[in-house]
Amino acid sequence: MFGAGNLEKKSSKQRLIKPIDKEVHVAEDGFIVSKTDTTGRLTYINRTFMEVSGFVEDELLGQQHNIIRHPDMPRGVFKLLWQELKANREFFGYVKNLCKSGAYYWVFANVTPDFDERENLRGYYSVRRKPAPGAIATIEAVYEKMLAVEAEGDRKTAPDRSIKILQDHIAEQNQTYIQFMQSLDAA
Repeated sequence: MFGAGNLEKKSSKQRLIKPIDKEVHVAEDGFIVSKTDTTGRLTYINRTFMEVSGFVEDELLGQQHNIIRHPDMPRGVFKLLWQELKANREFFGYVKNLCKSGAYYWVFANVTPDFDERENLRGYYSVRRKPAPGAIATIEAVYEKMLAVEAEGDRKTAPDRSIKILQDHIAEQNQTYIQFMQSLDAA
């Protein structure tokens, strides 16, 4: 069961963390590692994940990975992530996550499908690290535009409209998505 802190009971099955404006930084040599099943339920987390997020293993294992999703993250980013994973491709992206306390932390994430020896999908493997110093200001500006588009009109089409904002920004840079991520990583 979740402990004290900024966790508020939403229902017997769902919890809500109240965000606060406090950043937690991932160490230069810190790698946050997690594994999920095919539905996104956490099956493994490393110590760095627990140290940065403030959760303990029992609070996270079996939970949906999006338990740490920050409301400043556009839904379109996660739709893009799932599109890539379902096509058996890895995903790279910048993600703002919530800590148990309500603080936040930024990561540069790499998420890959995890197959068994018979090539059956058994889940997903994610490694996250400290983002490049110059990347966050750029990606935050893009994410703000994506969130604004998601707040307008039909909620069902919001992620697709949001992805278009990201794609248009990348096209203006004359880059592919991967090139854009690499350019931010070098910032």
